[in-house]
Amino acid sequence: MPGSARLSLIAGVLVLTLSLVNALTAGEFPPSLQRAEVLAGLSAVGLMLIAVLWTRAIPRPAEAAQLSGEQGLRFIEGLDEALTLELAWGSHQFLTATSAASMLVMWDGHVLLRRGLITADSFVPGPICQRATQRQELISLVKTALYPGREEFDPVLPGLPSVMVQPLGQRGWVVLGGWSERCFTRSDERWLAGWSERLRRTLDSVGAGLPVSPPVPQSGS
Repeated sequence: MPGSARLSLIAGVLVLTLSLVNALTAGEFPPSLQRAEVLAGLSAVGLMLIAVLWTRAIPRPAEAAQLSGEQGLRFIEGLDEALTLELAWGSHQFLTATSAASMLVMWDGHVLLRRGLITADSFVPGPICQRATQRQELISLVKTALYPGREEFDPVLPGLPSVMVQPLGQRGWVVLGGWSERCFTRSDERWLAGWSERLRRTLDSVGAGLPVSPPVPQSGS
């Protein structure tokens, strides 16, 4: 609870307590005192309600998780220069301007980029990635602990508290892992969707410049 909200709550409880003490110790209870008690009670409830609303308006941010992995930047060999620059620019922006801890980009079964906290484990797209492709829309797991199948993203980084998956048409995905639960905003989601569309067009335009090594098989294939 923010400090200002806590102060408002304490003031409300104090006013209510003093009002009750005053009512219990008063020898007589004339109409003027009754009106004063009602006003004091309403004031106390109002202060406590302000504290609750203040807390909802400015929620306490979730603590960053202790994530294992090494800081790094890895591109697949043989990338076109224009694509390399686009991936480097986009990943840098997300990792510095949002609460992202790790990014992975896959296209045609190839992991083109890993950046941030990374692992050397092979990423195999599972049901959540496939669902994003079927719907052709971003899927945001705001608290991965609540979602079955979250182990799909352990090769990106084990124990990610939150994940966003953005499809790249029918041929790939951008996976963004966050430092804490509910750390991504609506603005982050729109930004990821917009940049991914730009990246997809770049990938389509430089298709001949992509590596030809065997692709990674998908889960269930």
